[in-house]
Amino acid sequence: MINGRIIHPAILSALAAAGHRSTILVSDAHYAATTAVGGNAAVVHLNLEQGTPTIPHVVELLASYLPFEKRTTMGTPGSEFGEVQLEIGAILGADVAHESLERGDFYAAARSQDLALCIVTGDTRRFGNVLLTVGVNTGQ
Repeated sequence: MINGRIIHPAILSALAAAGHRSTILVSDAHYAATTAVGGNAAVVHLNLEQGTPTIPHVVELLASYLPFEKRTTMGTPGSEFGEVQLEIGAILGADVAHESLERGDFYAAARSQDLALCIVTGDTRRFGNVLLTVGVNTGQ
């Protein structure tokens, strides 16, 4: 039996197959996961109910399994910074680099062949989508 917190078979498989510099998209419930992801990505829909799971909850679980070296977000209008992104930043900490891309560039990055996994959450808050770049595990 699996002893970790993540037990979803498709997520575990995609995480095991993702290597250094692969990316993982954790999206909101409105993201066009059928057409706006790379061809190599496994897509997992966890959006059974509006509001759960949230993007930060999924990011927290993923961060307990693998190291991330960068998070990439979609730029927001003006100086607004989405509530979801503040929560994700607090979870990942200052050591994980942050990059913000214009909307079109974010979608292009999500369509990259480097995208290993897209997890669609039930989160409906604005500006929550995040691309996580897998880092190197330096532990033994």
